[in-house]
Amino acid sequence: MITPRTVAGTLELLPREQRIFQHMLDVIRRNYEKFGFVQIETPVFEHKDILLTKSGGETEKQVYFVQSTGGLQQGYAPDMALRFDLTVPLARYVAEHERDLAFPFRRYQMQRVYRGERAQRGRFREFYQCDIDVIGKDKLSSAYDAEIPAIIVRIFEELKVGDFTIHFSNRKILRGLLEDYGVYDGEKQTLILREIDKLDKAGRDKVRATMGELGLTQINADRLLDLVNHPGSNDQVLDSLLCIFSNNLTFKTGVGEVKATIDALRALGVSEKRTRLNLAIARGLDYYTGTVYETKIDAHPEFGSVCSGGRYDDLASHYTKSKLPGVGISIGLTRLFDVLRASDLLPDAPPSVQILIAQLDPGLSAEYLALATELRGAGFRVDTWLEQSKLDKQIKYADKSGIPVVLLLGADEKAKGTVVVKDMNAKTQSDVPRAGMIAKLREILGA
Repeated sequence: MITPRTVAGTLELLPREQRIFQHMLDVIRRNYEKFGFVQIETPVFEHKDILLTKSGGETEKQVYFVQSTGGLQQGYAPDMALRFDLTVPLARYVAEHERDLAFPFRRYQMQRVYRGERAQRGRFREFYQCDIDVIGKDKLSSAYDAEIPAIIVRIFEELKVGDFTIHFSNRKILRGLLEDYGVYDGEKQTLILREIDKLDKAGRDKVRATMGELGLTQINADRLLDLVNHPGSNDQVLDSLLCIFSNNLTFKTGVGEVKATIDALRALGVSEKRTRLNLAIARGLDYYTGTVYETKIDAHPEFGSVCSGGRYDDLASHYTKSKLPGVGISIGLTRLFDVLRASDLLPDAPPSVQILIAQLDPGLSAEYLALATELRGAGFRVDTWLEQSKLDKQIKYADKSGIPVVLLLGADEKAKGTVVVKDMNAKTQSDVPRAGMIAKLREILGA
């Protein structure tokens, strides 16, 4: 016999938890659509040259390649790979369908992605990402940089995930300062930004030493690290940036964009306790060029970011000569679910099945089926017990399945024109006339 087992690094849920996961997907989808985003899907795998564009940073080292059995037998190298995020496929999608899309293109996408992670808590090989992106043609206002986190705040507050913080920054600020400090090479800048992004895990001393190896003096490394560790409010960190004397255009542009984002967040009614200007947020992916975001559950920072993204001004340049700047963010739903489950913070979710029609009398089978049809027509989600069993077994089934209402109809109820409505949560039951049955069910279910 083969032992049944789930692949490490994947999330497989029992029905009750799956219902909650689906509820979270529904909340995210509904809020994305409230802000005018339209849904797309892309294939789970892409051509290898599309994904491996030297734009994905460390993530590109975790790609799963795809090859058919026949291709392997004939010795062919894989020419396709599973997507490691949804942003690179989006860039391909927009470049390929540019003439058919209306810009700014506001898209959301909720699909699985794949990375060759070492399986551990909070790290998955297969996981859901729920993305929103706004893509412009030739230009895209920085006002969108504030709208994106405002949407996330609404979603997380509706999901009741506990306290959370969206950390944001702008990569132009640190790139401009690095130029002021004599580091002009773009690759070295990228390596320094990656080190800063690892600051929480690696520690200040190790990051400072690596920055020195990459061309920063100890004095300038300490200046940079002091700045990214600023503990103040958004306005206080911004004031510190405004006090820095620099004629570097990249730096000044980045500071201006951060100020515009802070002002817009305030105008959108986003509480400052939900956002933090954190210059240590640099993001490991190379394609971000401006604003960057990382969202953490305050009680569990060790789980890392559960929602991240940023601005990318030239990602689609690998696939088209058109300038298609964009900004977006991705909720790592699988990781978020895992964090909330570990913290006993999973949100309540509506039941998948609302009503079970029990079988009390096999002679009334046609009556049960007709009753189920009537209730489904009224908008309820109904399960019908179709085999002869003890009532106790049927009640236990409803309880284990999380079905909140059981309907009981026997010969006596049929003769009286009533039905017994059993409220599983309140642990009560009552005789209800058939004419008032639907109203009673809506009262119990809040439907």
